[in-house]
Amino acid sequence: MNLHAAAPASVDLATIKGRQQAAWASGDYAVIGTTLQIVGEMLCEAVDLRSNQRVLDVAAGNGNATLAAARRFAEVVSTDYVGALLERGRERAAADRLPVTFQEADAEALPFADASFDVVLSTFGVMFTPNQAKAASELMRACRPGGKIGMANWTPESFIGQLFKTMGKYVAPAPGMKSPALWGNKPHLETLFGAKATIAAQSKNFVFRYKSPRHWIEIFRGYYGPVVKAFAAIDPPAREALEADLYALLDKFNIAADGTLVIPSEYLEVVITKRG
Repeated sequence: MNLHAAAPASVDLATIKGRQQAAWASGDYAVIGTTLQIVGEMLCEAVDLRSNQRVLDVAAGNGNATLAAARRFAEVVSTDYVGALLERGRERAAADRLPVTFQEADAEALPFADASFDVVLSTFGVMFTPNQAKAASELMRACRPGGKIGMANWTPESFIGQLFKTMGKYVAPAPGMKSPALWGNKPHLETLFGAKATIAAQSKNFVFRYKSPRHWIEIFRGYYGPVVKAFAAIDPPAREALEADLYALLDKFNIAADGTLVIPSEYLEVVITKRG
């Protein structure tokens, strides 16, 4: 199967992207995104970030990798196609007095010249683009020869991968669309990035820690765009069934025995070196 092949003609990527943008703009992802900060810090260490490098954070959300890079005194440009999320990142950078440039941008059409950055980062962001091959191409184009692309991508088997699979039972993905969790599969990345890169990847876990399963449900139903939209798109009986399935999923993954919620979710930490 050629994963670089164009999406079927029946797939309206522009419409899908518009729906995704609306989904991520709903709720307030920053409430959840802030808890993931450690992933950005670890990714900056994985790419061996230096203070004299120019860094691009793509699909940055509320800026976890952005802030991690800025704390290492790099020159950072933070981008997302949801302006409200960039505002949350801007507030966080201002609070920490970190100089960062924020700019709205589409990961599939980055408004930067070829080879503009030493390091390109994305934590749980680019993996959700509709046109995966185009997004990968843009990451490579923006990165200079010899530079690095660092990503954190949920795996198909992870808790978040299974969350999307569960929601897919109620709100089916558009026909012909590839799963975002494929970005958590190294062979898929090798197909996307081709012979012009060296790919190193290792499995890591991010641990979700919430007060209880009910607390997790309340937060994700209220603030995580894809979950917000999934519940809004179905009728009341289906909402009850989806909530029950989510509780079952939480029970399956939760390793806490004290009433709280502690769920390790696997992700692939990826460092891609662009060949000259």
